[in-house]
Amino acid sequence: MAAPSDLGFDPWDPAFLADPYPAYAELRARGRVHWFEPTNQWLVPHHADVSALLRDRRLGRTYQHRFTHEEFGRGAPPPEHEPFHTLNDHGMLDLEPPDHTRIRRLVSKAFTPRTVERLKPYVHDLAGELVAGLVARGGGDLLKEVAEPLPVAVIAEMLGIPESDRGPLRPWSADICGMYELNPSKETAAKAVRASVEFSDYLRELIAARRKEPGDDLISGLIAAHDEGDRLTEQEMISTAVLLLNAGHEATVNATVNGWWALFRNPGQLAALRADHALIPSAIEELMRYDTPLQLFERWVLDDVEIDGTTIPRGAEIAMLFGSANHDPAVFAHPERLDLTRAENPHISFSAGIHYCIGAPLARIELAASMTALLEQAPGLRPVSDPERKPNFVIRGLEGLRVEVG
Repeated sequence: MAAPSDLGFDPWDPAFLADPYPAYAELRARGRVHWFEPTNQWLVPHHADVSALLRDRRLGRTYQHRFTHEEFGRGAPPPEHEPFHTLNDHGMLDLEPPDHTRIRRLVSKAFTPRTVERLKPYVHDLAGELVAGLVARGGGDLLKEVAEPLPVAVIAEMLGIPESDRGPLRPWSADICGMYELNPSKETAAKAVRASVEFSDYLRELIAARRKEPGDDLISGLIAAHDEGDRLTEQEMISTAVLLLNAGHEATVNATVNGWWALFRNPGQLAALRADHALIPSAIEELMRYDTPLQLFERWVLDDVEIDGTTIPRGAEIAMLFGSANHDPAVFAHPERLDLTRAENPHISFSAGIHYCIGAPLARIELAASMTALLEQAPGLRPVSDPERKPNFVIRGLEGLRVEVG
C-alpha cells in the first residue's frame, strides 16, 4: 500500500496546506486506514469510519484513567512541558468518564438553549458595531477587526473576564493551541508552556477574586457549584476556563475567514447569498463543511479495534481526518462544489459522541451574526489581495483577510 506521503499527504508542505482536499481524495480511494510514519498515527479518511470512531468507547482522548504511561507503552511527556499538560489534561476535552461527565454536566448549564438564546441580542449588537467600524474605515483586516474580537468578547463575557484584561487572551490561546499541531517544535512547545503558566496564574487570581465577590458569570457559577458539593478542583476550573476560551473562539474565527475566502472564490454562491439572506443558516453549515476549521482529531486506542481487516492495537493513536470526512462523496454529492443550498449536510466539524462541541449553538449564533452584519452593512465587500494561510494543518485558518467595502 502506498504511504500517505506518496499520495500527497504532507502536513508540513505549503502546497498541501493551501489545498489538502485532493490528497484526501487519494487517501479515501486507496483505503479506509493508513499508517503515517512521521507521526506514528493511523489516518482515517472516510466519513462513516470517522463518525463511528468518534462514538466508539474503545477509543479515548486520554488513557490515564485506565493505564499508566508504561502500561500503555508510552513515555511520559518531557518534564519541561508539565505546565501545559497540567492545564490541558484537566479540561473536559481531554478527560473521559466519569470526570468528563461530571465537568461537562456543570459547564452545560451555561450552554443551555435558553442561555444561548439570551446571548443573541448581545452577539448581534456587538457584531453590528464591529462591522460598522470596518465599514467606516472603508475596509481592513476581516480577521482582526471582526472575526476575532466577536467570539473572544462573547466567551470572555460569559466567563466574567473584565474587558480591561482581555488583551492577552488571544495570544495565550494561539500559543497554547500550537501544541495541537503534529510534531510541534521546541519553540512552539516553549511558547505553549509559557502561555499555560501565565494564563493559569491569571485565572487563579480571578477565581480568588470571584470567591470574595461572586458575579453573574460562569466562573462564579463553577465556584458556587463546587461549594454546593459538586467536586470541582481549582485546576479543573482553570483548565475548563482555558478550554472554553480556546475552543469558544478558535473555530469561530477560522470558520469566519475560511468561509468568506471561500465565498470570494465562488462569486456565484456569494451573489446568491447576497440576494437571499434566508440562506445564512445553510450557508454556515456548508462553509464549515467546505473548508473545515479543525482538520484532524486524535484518539488513543484503549482496546484493539479493526478497520477494514486491519487491527489497530491498544496503545496506538488514531487521527481522524475531519476535512477528508467532510468531502467524502459517499455522503456529500459533489463534495468539492460549494453549495449554500445543500440540504443534507451531516458534516462533523463540531465532532460527535460525548465530545461533541458544547458551544456549537453559540458558534452558529456568532457566525450568523457576523455574516448578517457584513451582508447588510457591506454588500459590496471584496478582498484586497489573496490572503496568507497559517502554516498550520490541524487548526486551519488564515493569517488575515484584507477586505475593502465596495
